[in-house]
Amino acid sequence: MRLPAFRRPRLPRTRRGRRRLVQAVMAGCVLGLLPATWMYVAAGDRLRTTADVPRTDVAVVFGAGLWDGEPSPYLAHRLDAAAELYREGRVEVVLVTGDNSREDYDEPDAMRGYLTRHGVPDGRIVSYAGFDTWDSCVRAKKIFGVDEAVLISQGFHIRRAVALCQAAGVESYGVGVDAVHDATWYYGGAREIFAAGKAALDAVFRPDPRFLGPREPGVEQALARAERPLG
Repeated sequence: MRLPAFRRPRLPRTRRGRRRLVQAVMAGCVLGLLPATWMYVAAGDRLRTTADVPRTDVAVVFGAGLWDGEPSPYLAHRLDAAAELYREGRVEVVLVTGDNSREDYDEPDAMRGYLTRHGVPDGRIVSYAGFDTWDSCVRAKKIFGVDEAVLISQGFHIRRAVALCQAAGVESYGVGVDAVHDATWYYGGAREIFAAGKAALDAVFRPDPRFLGPREPGVEQALARAERPLG
């Protein structure tokens, strides 16, 4: 069977046609950049460092993959920042969220183990499933009753996290931790360009998380422990 010959697209021959093509391309670029612009505006001046972030009861750490069952280097940097905030008394409870969809892959559990090894008491850690950033923000608000939080992630992701949690009703400040500018970092930065579009749609249409679940008192109980010495 003979395949049809590939025909290269032709540019418009008239000046008006070329002008319309340029206008269409420019309009497409503007529309493509709108979600990223919204993300930067929504995050605004809410980005901080571990040294100057406002004191808040809860820190939220987003998952970033496991290597042989342990937090990846990127995730470890996020958890190190959370442990530092706890030790400095800037947060009382660390809420860790990630993928636990398989029996042999449990990000929240690995994150909890890492934090306890780095000085955060188990009673001050709450873990839950969050399969993307929007899900994590919505569940923090609706399931655990978090109204205000410090969010911890890499710099290329933290603006999206802040924008989405703000949209979900969580008053948020973001701490973007340092990361080596390796292939993963560049991939993450490029991915954010496309993820911004989904984030904007999530903020507008507010879909239900993949798994919502009943309300849980984990954060309230952990904060109650913070009011008295741990035994």
